[in-house]
Amino acid sequence: MRDEGYTARMGRSPFPPRGDAVMPPMALPLERAIAGSAALARLGERLRQSQARHASIVGVLPAALRAHVHAGPIDERQWVLLASSAAVAAKLRQCLPSIERALLDAGWPPLEIRVRVRRA
Repeated sequence: MRDEGYTARMGRSPFPPRGDAVMPPMALPLERAIAGSAALARLGERLRQSQARHASIVGVLPAALRAHVHAGPIDERQWVLLASSAAVAAKLRQCLPSIERALLDAGWPPLEIRVRVRRA
C-alpha cells in the first residue's frame, strides 16, 4: 500500500492550491479601509488631531529642537510629544508652559502633555 504522506495524515496539503485560487484579493486603499472600520476611523482621527496640535506648536519650539520633536499618541486625557533624545526631552519639558499657551491660543482644549524619549 502506498503512503499518502502528509495529506493522508493531516487531511490537507500544507501547500496552497495551484491556479487562480492562489491570487489574493485586491487590497483596499487605506482611506477606504479606514472609512469602513469605526476603530480605524477613530485611530485616523486621533492621528490627524495629534499632527494638527504638533503643527500648532512648531513655532514656539526653539529652532534647534524642531526636527527632534514629533507628535505622539493622543487620547481624551493626554497628548504625548516624542523627543529624539533625553537631552531634547529635558529642554522640551522646560518649554511646556509656552507649548500649552500656544495650544490654548490655537483653540485646542487643554490636555495633559507628556514628553517621552522616542526609541530608535
